[in-house]
Amino acid sequence: MRKRIILLTVLAGVLAISLFGLPLAVGVARYYLDDERAELERLADSAALSVSAQVIRHDLPDRLPAAEANTSLALYNPSGDRLAGGGPARLEAAGSAIRANEVIADDTGTDLVAIVPITDAGTVVGMVRAATPHSEVDRRTALTWLGMGGLAVVALAATWLVAHRLSVRLAAPLEELSTSAARLGDGDFTVRTRRSRIPEIDRAGIALDTTAGRIGDILARERAFSADASHQLRTPLAGLQMQLEVALESPDPALRPAVTAALETTYRLDRTIRDLLALARDAHPGTELVEVKTALAEFRQDWHGLLAAQGRVLLLRDPLDLAETRVSALATRQAMTVLLDNASRHGRGTVTVTVRDMGEAIAFDVTDEGPGLASDADPFRRRSDSAAGHGIGLALARSLAEAEGGRLLLGRPAPPTFTLLLPVRRGDATGRENDDRQAHAALDLDR
Repeated sequence: MRKRIILLTVLAGVLAISLFGLPLAVGVARYYLDDERAELERLADSAALSVSAQVIRHDLPDRLPAAEANTSLALYNPSGDRLAGGGPARLEAAGSAIRANEVIADDTGTDLVAIVPITDAGTVVGMVRAATPHSEVDRRTALTWLGMGGLAVVALAATWLVAHRLSVRLAAPLEELSTSAARLGDGDFTVRTRRSRIPEIDRAGIALDTTAGRIGDILARERAFSADASHQLRTPLAGLQMQLEVALESPDPALRPAVTAALETTYRLDRTIRDLLALARDAHPGTELVEVKTALAEFRQDWHGLLAAQGRVLLLRDPLDLAETRVSALATRQAMTVLLDNASRHGRGTVTVTVRDMGEAIAFDVTDEGPGLASDADPFRRRSDSAAGHGIGLALARSLAEAEGGRLLLGRPAPPTFTLLLPVRRGDATGRENDDRQAHAALDLDR
């Protein structure tokens, strides 16, 4: 930005100097030319006046008045023959063309010439010719143009200095404003901008500060609410778990399966609350990993009974070589819970979970036999009216996947197929950083 300000300011200076200087330069050249002609006429008039009495008496003057250096004076008869002084021997055209009280400019290729007549009772009895080299005018013009060029260079240098100072004054607060906006985008809501005493920039800074404060306050309230709600929910949930565990000691065998299932449900609910609480506190969820085989076993345990109660089947398809393959526990559990819940509530027929090993990423495909989504529907838009019931859950699932460097896609609208892509970690944790880079590269290629 600084370079652009300096460049535009200097260009504006060049344009202003050109619009003013070029006509002035032309005017200077014409002025010097006209001034030299006027000087020659004055010199010729003075010389004609000094010798006119002798010429009228038909006497040849002894000498002509002294002239400046590089200027020549000569006396001619009416026929154009030179009588005295320095100049050409004959004036061919001037003798017949000159009239009384008239001055002729008879320039040659190298000289500026002025011819003044000497008259007696209205009759031309002689002529005085004054001449000076054209190079003299050119020299004066060139020196003036050189001085003007020097002043233009000085003016442009001053313009550059002023533009440089202005660029620093204007660009510095804008750069700081851009840095503050970037920090705000990265989640630093404590960012504040300094005042630059430039009203327009300061107003933008004040607006940014106000926005940062409001977002920080809103986020703090939401995090506090999430933490408080999670804490308040976990207390009665722990009590419910204790009651169910006590109920398991009951000798009534008919109640034992139901109590066991209810207890498993409370465990899942407690795990969900802990995951959401970690998310609300900005705890990095990727530190907890789960093996793909273990995650599939959890899906079968959690959803087989629910789907079977609806007369539906849960089908899991996975490769055989997924040993030591791990993914983010939070993203896998929560995102797949959303996808399976949507398939259970809004889908039909068999629900199929297909696991595909893509090298440095794992793809979970969730599909059912339902009618699918409208072609123009956006199921990931939060609380979308056109999402056919898919709203906040899918938006949250996509956010969780992206937070782990993964993606959540609608692979096919009918039958509905959602694909969860997650980077994988293989082997021990020592190679985790390299695995992360390779996984992210694989996801970028898939895009």
